Amino acid sequence: MNIKICLFAIAALLPQFANANEKPTIRLGAMAAGTLNWELAAMRNQGLLENAGFNVENIAVANQQAGKVALQAGSVDVIVSDWIWTSSMRSTGTNLSFYPFSDTSGVLLVPADSPIKSLADLKGKKLGIAGGELDKNWLLLQALGQQQQVDLNAGVEKIYGAPPLLSQQLLEKRVDALLTFWQFAAHLEAQGYRALLTGEDIIRQLGISETVPSIGYVFKQDWADQHKTAFKQFLGLSKQAHDTLCSSDTEWQKIVPLTDAASPKEQQKLRERYCQGRVEQWGATQQSAAAKIYAMLHQLSNNKLTGQSAQIQAGTFWSAD
Repeated sequence: MNIKICLFAIAALLPQFANANEKPTIRLGAMAAGTLNWELAAMRNQGLLENAGFNVENIAVANQQAGKVALQAGSVDVIVSDWIWTSSMRSTGTNLSFYPFSDTSGVLLVPADSPIKSLADLKGKKLGIAGGELDKNWLLLQALGQQQQVDLNAGVEKIYGAPPLLSQQLLEKRVDALLTFWQFAAHLEAQGYRALLTGEDIIRQLGISETVPSIGYVFKQDWADQHKTAFKQFLGLSKQAHDTLCSSDTEWQKIVPLTDAASPKEQQKLRERYCQGRVEQWGATQQSAAAKIYAMLHQLSNNKLTGQSAQIQAGTFWSAD
């Protein structure tokens, strides 16, 4: 009888031991055209996930807003977004955190033969702006204009829209210049369009010398703290995959179908911009610079982009230590 009781007790405990040994699953909300999909494909191609201490579930999201909704609803664990939104959510009591993914930023483009050489030359021109009136690159461009005594809200016809639509309008000469996201800019640069300013140029001309990652992984802080070992390993493999895509032509060619590049020139420019976006440094200096940018954006947007908090929220930047 005692043996039966012991066997029954052991059998009851087996599921607990199985669950303890089961690898955690990281649910990633990724857009089909996003660079996160490039890295996930590269991780699989390079065999990086085969012996990882976690599983990955790739959950498609239609756009950035859909990803934010999915994260808040608990449908995914991690999305790619920015630290501005992360901080604004923390100010409302939602404890999200950010870890850098890329240094890439928007670009102000003009045709190769355009007479536009400076912000002052935008007077009397049509300017396409991707991301809407609260796009951070647009707000910072206005700040740079003010510094140069150029009011970009006076005498400049602004046209807001989705990046693909605005790219087409630039191609059809329906706008004279375009401020757009880096991937769309890379496609246009490969066709001969000229970068007047990058987002990094704007930041530097505003007096901030540090390179501040514009986008990153965003997740609930308690989830990351509970899965710290697995998530740290994922972040390391993500960086490894990124580095390999930049160093190995063979590995890059494997993910080219995901880039939507129509020509070798577009492939080259996309890879160039993507590799320029590798995060080389992330510490107190870069986070202090981010706080300065946040303060600028808070003032420029009249609280609409950042929320009511005038300062970036403590805990916005997650520490993997």
